[in-house]
Amino acid sequence: MPAESATTPGFSKLFAPGRFGPLQVRNRIVMAPMTRQLSPGGMPHEGVARYYRRRAEADVGLIITEGCWIDHPGASNDPGVPRFYGDALDGWRKVLAEVHAAGAKIIPQLWHIGLYTTAAVAGFEKVNDQLRPDQVGPSGYSGTIGVAPTLRGKPMTDSDIADVIQAYAKSAEASLALGFDGIALHAAHGYLIDQFFWAETNRRDDRYGGSIAARTTFAAEIVREIRRRTAPDFPIMLRFSQWKLQNYAAKLVQTPDELMQFLAPLVDAGVDIFDCSQRRFWEPEFAGSELNLAGWTRKLSGKPTMTVGSVGLDGELIASFSGEASHPASLEKLFARLERDEFDLVGVGRALLADAEWARKVRAGLIHTAKPYSAAALAELV
Repeated sequence: MPAESATTPGFSKLFAPGRFGPLQVRNRIVMAPMTRQLSPGGMPHEGVARYYRRRAEADVGLIITEGCWIDHPGASNDPGVPRFYGDALDGWRKVLAEVHAAGAKIIPQLWHIGLYTTAAVAGFEKVNDQLRPDQVGPSGYSGTIGVAPTLRGKPMTDSDIADVIQAYAKSAEASLALGFDGIALHAAHGYLIDQFFWAETNRRDDRYGGSIAARTTFAAEIVREIRRRTAPDFPIMLRFSQWKLQNYAAKLVQTPDELMQFLAPLVDAGVDIFDCSQRRFWEPEFAGSELNLAGWTRKLSGKPTMTVGSVGLDGELIASFSGEASHPASLEKLFARLERDEFDLVGVGRALLADAEWARKVRAGLIHTAKPYSAAALAELV
């Protein structure tokens, strides 16, 4: 593994403070949102607060929390995943205080699964793919690992859509009131907002369906209502992806022009930062250019972007589902892209989940000493 230190081009940018949209951070390292099913009854506890504080104390600049359920029937599929409403907010207040005391920023990721099933990934076999009666999606289409979406559930009515928009805005309003540093919307990987984006699951013939731009209407209305209910300078981040948990090879857009059509309404609605989820951050998104998804998004939208996808590890997420361990990997490709200003922020997921000291070890040029990631890291908050 090559030596990577403050003399490596791009290294200094990773640890330099900066302002990205309305969000000021002490460096560009972001703890990416990673689902933890360790908040019984949806209540974040002292162990959750310590888990996030450990990363904040070890040089992470911004923490995006695990996905949190909004207050809507059918939003959730796991009682161990935290809520971001009601009495769960008392727990989040304590998490916020711990992270701020350690000098980092923190924003909650708001989540609704829509018509995603409870299918788990364990050697890629289906564990449970039954939908509940309270689950809704844009057109009633749902799928699971490797299965094309089929008509199985309830399409959303205009009233359903309005209720979900208000639930997102209510949680965002709570985030501002508590003192969080913004909010993040989970609009990727085949969950509810992404089900509106993706033509395979959005077959509506009203204003929420049709062209790629029209399919962003639901998300744009959520963003506008959040902006109305919070503040003009309250940071709003939105995560999107090409790949879906139903189809790892899915493509939301095929060309830069289609990506521009997708991004423009979201920029107009008020998205400040795009979180661009790839399985492997170093892979070019479109033929004829080395730019990855975050690079193209920054170029076309003019907005700050975050790259994410197997940063700091030699194995990617999907392989880890089947039990493969991932070990520390060189950041040479990351530093080169940072040096070219391809993107602004760097989302680190499994590497930080496995080793709370990861960012500190990178700063010291000791990434080779970071702990490897395995699925066992999901079992406890360390």
